[in-house]
Amino acid sequence: MIQLLAFYLFAVLTIVSGILCVTARNPVHSVLWLILAFFNAAGLMVLVGAEFIAMLLVIVYVGAVAVLFLFVVMMLDIDFAELRSGFARYLPFGVALVALLAGEIILAEGAWSEGGIPLSRSAPTPEGMSNIQAIGLLIYTRYLYIFEGAGLVLLVALIGAIVLTHRKRGDVRTQKISEQNMRRPQDATRNTQPPVGQGVEL
Repeated sequence: MIQLLAFYLFAVLTIVSGILCVTARNPVHSVLWLILAFFNAAGLMVLVGAEFIAMLLVIVYVGAVAVLFLFVVMMLDIDFAELRSGFARYLPFGVALVALLAGEIILAEGAWSEGGIPLSRSAPTPEGMSNIQAIGLLIYTRYLYIFEGAGLVLLVALIGAIVLTHRKRGDVRTQKISEQNMRRPQDATRNTQPPVGQGVEL
């Protein structure tokens, strides 16, 4: 009974947070609603026994992607009124896409049930092994090269993003460490003895 109540609570909050994330006027509020949706989705993953996916949702998506997106939204000067101007124009396409995805989910669940494989409440794991241990065993044995390849792809994407966004500005004075180390104290200061009543000439 408690699991059923928790499921409906997490599911309703996830759906409401997703709707508010799309319809919120303030982009910062949209990111906060997105973070709430991620937390509730992590709760759903815990209920079905997928602790690893729940941990990824909290650590990767909430701790990195959502926070990074929040900083980007707050730092960039984006005209959000112009971005929202096409919301009504693309609304029928979005509704049709949602209906298509919902139909695919219903069809997949019906095909799964007709196949004679009952839907279990938890992810299948070997005897005496947790979900995270089973995933780690597969990743670092059978799918080790694929996992390393995914890491290299992400590394290349990270380097590419840095190269594309890094540009030199002409109005910025760069620091020259070698010249600062070679500078003598007498080159940086000048002793003067101005007369009484006269200021120092710069």
